[in-house]
Amino acid sequence: MGKAKPRILVLCTGNSARSQMAEGLLKAKLGDRFEVDSAGTRPSIVRPEAIEALREIGIDISGNRSKSVDEFADAEIDYVLTVCDNARENCPYFPARTRLVHHAFDDPADTEGTFQERLAVFRRVRDEIGDYIDREFAQLVK
Repeated sequence: MGKAKPRILVLCTGNSARSQMAEGLLKAKLGDRFEVDSAGTRPSIVRPEAIEALREIGIDISGNRSKSVDEFADAEIDYVLTVCDNARENCPYFPARTRLVHHAFDDPADTEGTFQERLAVFRRVRDEIGDYIDREFAQLVK
């Protein structure tokens, strides 16, 4: 049996928007080379706007659930990507071999307005996360 694929854990506060979209995008872009999960320091729900924003580009996260970082306490994690400052500041201890990567994105869950107005912000953040993965993160994990 060969070595398991390296594992990426995306962390945010609520595991409802940014980290869920990043998990979906990372699985679509790098899932052939990495195991990808996401979690939150204070998990809540997966936002319907996040599900819709990814559905529009052919990625289905409708079966995802919001998970606590505590669920990964004993897991071997190779990369932790924090996508908000709160998660970075409240990131639990990971072994020294775990590479911590941080890039803060606007929180689309803070947006008020109609579903369509909120969805527009989720789309922008989705695209920013996708660009970051292509431009920066994919280079770090080569």
